[in-house]
Amino acid sequence: MIRQNSLVYGLLLTAWIAILAWQSVEHSRVKQAARSALVYRARDITTTLGLVVRAQRRFDIVWKERLESALKELVKSDEVKSISLLNVAGEVVATAGASVDLETKGVVQSGEHWSTRSVTLVNLVDLGTNVVQEGESPRPIIVMPRPDPASRTNEDRRGGPRPAWWRGNRGGTNVVDTNNPSAVPGDRPEPPRAPSGRPMFGRPPWMSEEEYKALIQKQGLHSFVVVMSTQAVQTVLTGDLWLRFVIGALGAVAAGGLAIAWRSVLKFSELQIRLLRASELNSHLRELNVAAAGLAHETRNPLNIIRGLAQMISKQADASPEVKRKSHDITEEVDRVTAQLNQFINYSKPREVRRAPVALTAVVGEVARALQADLEDKSIRLSVASSDFSIEADEQMLRQLLFNLLLNATQAVAPGGEIQIVTRRLDAAEASLDVRDDGPGVPALQRQEIFKPYFTTTQKGTGLGLAVVQQIALAHGWDIKCLPNEPRGAIFRLSHLKLCPTV
Repeated sequence: MIRQNSLVYGLLLTAWIAILAWQSVEHSRVKQAARSALVYRARDITTTLGLVVRAQRRFDIVWKERLESALKELVKSDEVKSISLLNVAGEVVATAGASVDLETKGVVQSGEHWSTRSVTLVNLVDLGTNVVQEGESPRPIIVMPRPDPASRTNEDRRGGPRPAWWRGNRGGTNVVDTNNPSAVPGDRPEPPRAPSGRPMFGRPPWMSEEEYKALIQKQGLHSFVVVMSTQAVQTVLTGDLWLRFVIGALGAVAAGGLAIAWRSVLKFSELQIRLLRASELNSHLRELNVAAAGLAHETRNPLNIIRGLAQMISKQADASPEVKRKSHDITEEVDRVTAQLNQFINYSKPREVRRAPVALTAVVGEVARALQADLEDKSIRLSVASSDFSIEADEQMLRQLLFNLLLNATQAVAPGGEIQIVTRRLDAAEASLDVRDDGPGVPALQRQEIFKPYFTTTQKGTGLGLAVVQQIALAHGWDIKCLPNEPRGAIFRLSHLKLCPTV
């Protein structure tokens, strides 16, 4: 049985652990899906940003002020915290939003860095900004700050001349391109174009190859860094975590309920077995009780014959005093054994209660008169404080109960003692009855034992009087208790007496 219980409880525990593991895997899947969705959203944003850069470039140049203005519009949303455009060295050439410590997070190398409140993503090189048409060669896009118009001249600040196509009709003056004799004065020549018709920027002639490469290294667009808020991911994860917690808790409750149900089934099976055995034992005891009662009943007849013979011997004229004394002793012993047999037969009888209205005061008075001789022999004072009411009881059993309680008190009280009988209403439906004495009392450890059969504290007691009292009380649904009486003595309290309704 123990092995079977261990197996069942182990299976339930394994099932619950499997549920927890399943929920953990599902939560990880939801977490990965939420993160992937955020990454896809970041890619959409960077794709849109690439289109913005392509739309704003002129001759492969994007003005920084206009670009950062567009970036700020994207950062206004709650999902985007920061956008930075980096050169090939990982330096910021344009940014909007909160600053990002790229070296600390290492996103340039790893491409992704998650924190509690944000995720930093970098999309290297090809984000739609360097897409070229067929027949063209890819060229870097340079993010340049807009020059001050007041300081613009036809000569480069570095001292070199501007290209011929850069000079033209400015401010309504006719400027002739010396490199193109066929040019019409006042017309601005077109810049060089690729075979597809797209303007070509290339290296400006006033810059050396080293300067142009340095400009690309410093201002050339190489990658995007986007810092996205993880609030949406955290919201999804929190809701999913609560869901998994509820499922795990329900799994625990289900496993616990099944364990309790299994235990209840086992307990019920054990109780059924015990009940069956108790029923068999009860039947056996009932048979023994009937046999013992029959034996006690049959034993009284020989005892009565012995008592009669002893009395006849003691009354013979030629009987010696010794014979008369022994005959008297035989008679007393026979009477004692007969009394015990009578009490045993009375205790072994089944209690079939026939309830009827009984005047409690009248029954108490009749029992007191029946014991008047015993009370007078010991000069015991008996006082009755009774209210006039009726209770539902079997009158014959109630008389026997009160007789045994008064006889027990009479035997316990010393000569000249006092016994009190007190009845009172507890409420509109119940009453109680006390039998109080000023005898030696009952020790606390024996107040439950004295109601057991054959337990007695007196030499002449049979130990069945109070057992019969408890038997009658239980048959009526009453409660009998032994309580201390102050300053000395004992109280036998009968409670839960059901009052008869008054007419």
